[in-house]
Amino acid sequence: MKILAIESSCDETAAAVVEDGRRVLSSIIASQVETHRIYGGVVPEIASRMHVEAISGVTNEALRQAGLGLEDVDALAVTYAPGLIGALLVGVNFAKGMAFAAGKPLLAVHHLRGHVAANYLTHGDLQPPFLSLIVSGGHTHIVEVNSYTSYRVIGRTRDDAAGEALDKTARAMGLPYPGGLHLDQLGKGGAPQAFSFPRPKVADAPYDFSFSGLKTAALVKLKALGLYDAVDAKTKQDFSAAFQFAVADYLCQNTLRAARAGNHQTLALAGGVCANSVLRAEMQRRCKAAGIGLYLPDLAYCGDNAAMIGAQGYYEHQAGRSAGLELNAVASLGIDAAG
Repeated sequence: MKILAIESSCDETAAAVVEDGRRVLSSIIASQVETHRIYGGVVPEIASRMHVEAISGVTNEALRQAGLGLEDVDALAVTYAPGLIGALLVGVNFAKGMAFAAGKPLLAVHHLRGHVAANYLTHGDLQPPFLSLIVSGGHTHIVEVNSYTSYRVIGRTRDDAAGEALDKTARAMGLPYPGGLHLDQLGKGGAPQAFSFPRPKVADAPYDFSFSGLKTAALVKLKALGLYDAVDAKTKQDFSAAFQFAVADYLCQNTLRAARAGNHQTLALAGGVCANSVLRAEMQRRCKAAGIGLYLPDLAYCGDNAAMIGAQGYYEHQAGRSAGLELNAVASLGIDAAG
């Protein structure tokens, strides 16, 4: 089954063709990073307008690279939640129009389910049940993936997401957007133990996170060091390495605690932050020591892309879940509430 997928939840306009939920025939992404860099972050109105400008060309290119016409695909999949509402609406309405015009089924895909499904594109042997840590700029969840379309959230952030803490700390250090990427590059070769940061605990919720305090601690230390102005390169390198290690250590601690408590032998990382080299290395090391099988998506599928939406769309279709032309975008929706 060939699915044409569309993703426009934030600042990437993407389209892809995926076969049987596992094989990528094409994957096209139009990035808005250079446009938003001058503002230090994503401007929703600008993002929406750029999606309108790019979506038709991106979709046509995805079909061209797959060697297919619209008549050759079996269904269309689109991200409908969560995300920037204006950006989501562009993709949802475009996909609805194409599905109606071509007489094809329309599949509504939750963005976070798509991130989990990115692992199916990289690992042909992975199948539920397994535990997943989903980490991105807006979300940090520990989720039991009981089936391809059934999820249970057992841990979540109570305030900031891990990616948000990384990005805001990077911005405070004067690094360009996207901050997390530049923080990762700067920290290579730095000393993770050069600075200490807290690992906040949430009362009666051993798998929940609170990154607000961790971020604030970083900003206080930065102000004391004077990194807003000028500090030697080695100190910046060490600070970057230490903060990233603190975030990775916090994520690993809670996730592996949840894995042990639930007797989970398989863990899959998902979301843009799982491209972070420190997190990947720490999770690999600790999972190996604990005897837990770890799955990491290919770096090409960590960030927002349409291939992951096509992968999850296949399994939504297999579960008999299709959407009608009344489908609307939803800015906020839990992964366990979708469908």
